[in-house]
Amino acid sequence: MVGNNQKLWDIAVIGGGPAGMMAAGRAAELGAKVILIEKNDSLGKKLLLTGGGRCNLTNAEFDIRKFLVKFKNSDKFLFSTFSQFGVKETLDFFNSRKMPIKIEAENRVFPASNKSKSVLDVFVKYMKDGNVSVLSNSPVDEIIRDKNIIEAVKLKNGKKIKARSFVLATGGKSRPDTGSTGDGFLWLKNLGHTIIKPNAALVPIAIKNNWVKKLSGLNLSDVKIKVFQFEKKQEVIIGKILFTHFGLSGPAILNISKKIGELLKYGDVSLSLDLFPHLDHGKLDLNIKEIFAKQNNKQLKNCLGSLLPSTLVPIIIKISNINPEIFCHSVHREERLQLGKIIKDIPMKVDGLLGEDKAIITSGGVMPEEVDFKTMASRLFPNLYLVGDILNIDRPSGGYSLQLCWTTGYAAGTAASIAI
Repeated sequence: MVGNNQKLWDIAVIGGGPAGMMAAGRAAELGAKVILIEKNDSLGKKLLLTGGGRCNLTNAEFDIRKFLVKFKNSDKFLFSTFSQFGVKETLDFFNSRKMPIKIEAENRVFPASNKSKSVLDVFVKYMKDGNVSVLSNSPVDEIIRDKNIIEAVKLKNGKKIKARSFVLATGGKSRPDTGSTGDGFLWLKNLGHTIIKPNAALVPIAIKNNWVKKLSGLNLSDVKIKVFQFEKKQEVIIGKILFTHFGLSGPAILNISKKIGELLKYGDVSLSLDLFPHLDHGKLDLNIKEIFAKQNNKQLKNCLGSLLPSTLVPIIIKISNINPEIFCHSVHREERLQLGKIIKDIPMKVDGLLGEDKAIITSGGVMPEEVDFKTMASRLFPNLYLVGDILNIDRPSGGYSLQLCWTTGYAAGTAASIAI
């Protein structure tokens, strides 16, 4: 107890998302008296939405250096952190808690149940086993400091929570409906930290072409997207895409969205979709000729189902400017070649990026130079630990964001408990 008969906690964690729950659970596992403060009425609201509700909890690349290449310029900061708790340790963590996992395409790891709740349940039990006190419906209003030490946090209701150490796990600004409204950035800026302005990073793209909306729900795997501006190719990516009622989403789209957002500042951006990136024009034309030969008495609109998704067939034919009623045996060579050309180069015009309310993550946050990544402690306040999306670290979709949360949360929980 302290002077005003208020309990002094060993560690107070602000934010009940993946990084915060890992930090709280780990610190409690090591014997610390931990309180987790959550503004929502329940924990893990954004976690439950990840991976389309399935929770892509990591990426099964066990070589630390290869894994960190995906973090671009931040890899040099993260090596010591990931050496403590990386992909292998993450899988061991879930396996030891009897949550079966499975590895899918592109090394994406999911719970075998296909339910994010399985992951949340693991952390709820992890914290319960360590006697973590969870204070929900408790938005924080202010962080109270004394010189370079954090003394307490003041809640909106006026109550103060005092602790020896604090872990800030308030997330970025993506999906504000889940509670990620950027509060942590404001507090840290007031404390003197440098904050890079957050922007939507992994976010779907709105497309101007009306035909795109007719394909809503269509998934395509292993396709190539090329990004153009001023008739110059700016970016190329191969992967999965998803057509939506507003445009495009899916891993490949999310991973080029930040680049597209940067380009849009300078002018219009267009895309080219190649449905068969591993076939050259000649090989694709041979395939089309074989289809026409086998189905020469069928109309064009009815003979491409073995090559293309059925919903895409009429759109490809229309863009190719060919009569859909024509019989295959009457398609001219020039028309057939045009069909192949469009299949490998479907043009689209970008209307813009969706906002932070639809973003998977936001870029921006605390400068990595202001954090000790061995412990995740702030270099300005030794008893303040910064984890997860509060950090200015770009990463692609595919399990990398959650792995960053598990890793930094574990390192912070460990270091904060040792420092008691």
